[in-house]
Amino acid sequence: MDNGSNQRRFDSEYSLKMRAGKRRTYFFDVRRTKGDDFYITLTESTKKFNGDGYERHKIFLYKEDFNRFLSHLEETIDHVKENLMPEYDYDEFTRRHEEYEEEQANSDSFSDNGRDQLETDEDISW
Repeated sequence: MDNGSNQRRFDSEYSLKMRAGKRRTYFFDVRRTKGDDFYITLTESTKKFNGDGYERHKIFLYKEDFNRFLSHLEETIDHVKENLMPEYDYDEFTRRHEEYEEEQANSDSFSDNGRDQLETDEDISW
């Protein structure tokens, strides 16, 4: 078997990553079939409580199901939002996530600046 072509088959043509809290991440990947067709893999990756790796769950979504899948997902979400929990603030977690990302960006910027400073201090001979 040609590992090069086999590896290309599993490479993503397009990929998005969505963090959902501290332990869960979703991946949305577009992949190519052997026949040069495309499908989507939806992957949920959850960090195990004992810290020993991750659990992954995948859904494979093929082009003939895209429209119906999206329609059913939207209908299900709308049902929860409109009928089961209409009073809930669904934007709350978006706001909290944006605040978290901003804090991370600021702390990363601070860490990078601190690292640069340490590297500069180490370059000075006393």
